[in-house]
Amino acid sequence: MKPTLYHYVHCPFCIRVRMTAGFLKIAYDSKVTAYDDEKTPLSLIGKKMLPIWVEPNTKAIPESLDIIQLIDSENALRTKDLLNTEAWAKLEFFLNDAGTTIHNLAMPYFIYTKEFNESSRVYFQRKKEEKRGPFKTLVQNRAQYETQLKTSLNKLEYDLQPHFLSEKLSILDICIASHLWGLYLVPEFYFPPQIHFYLQRIKSICHFNYHEDYWK
Repeated sequence: MKPTLYHYVHCPFCIRVRMTAGFLKIAYDSKVTAYDDEKTPLSLIGKKMLPIWVEPNTKAIPESLDIIQLIDSENALRTKDLLNTEAWAKLEFFLNDAGTTIHNLAMPYFIYTKEFNESSRVYFQRKKEEKRGPFKTLVQNRAQYETQLKTSLNKLEYDLQPHFLSEKLSILDICIASHLWGLYLVPEFYFPPQIHFYLQRIKSICHFNYHEDYWK
């Protein structure tokens, strides 16, 4: 039996696990969970949180980095080596610096993908607007967010060697790519060429297909 991954398609923490499994060529059963489905994660781990990885005859495991360390038993992505290093601190700075802006740009468009139906769309929008304000306002402020993001992406370009602070792909690249990927859903948004080629290289190495589950 294969392990099972319960996930949201748009979620960057879920994408981390999908990219890692792709890189490691680990087959799993993909269970895309509706955003308003509270019952499934509650039954598995006692709270509404994804991703969740379930090995056959083993308890469910939440938290993307815990899942990654479990399935990457040979440390191919150097997760155990990089945690709590200067490189990891630099990754976290980038994610904290750019993360809010990325989600302000992308979230209003997530809900119109095939991942959402009417009920999950309403649930998602209500939950996210409680924190970020009306999606309509986020869209109206797009130019401001794009200007902020440009600064973060320009800084990122300097750290690509061609991967983040390294010649080889690591967990740092997967964390970056998973957070940036949702911007491909934003109409008429264009990454700087170097960042686009970087993301496409990670996509290829990780055998990643963002839309795969939409068409099953």
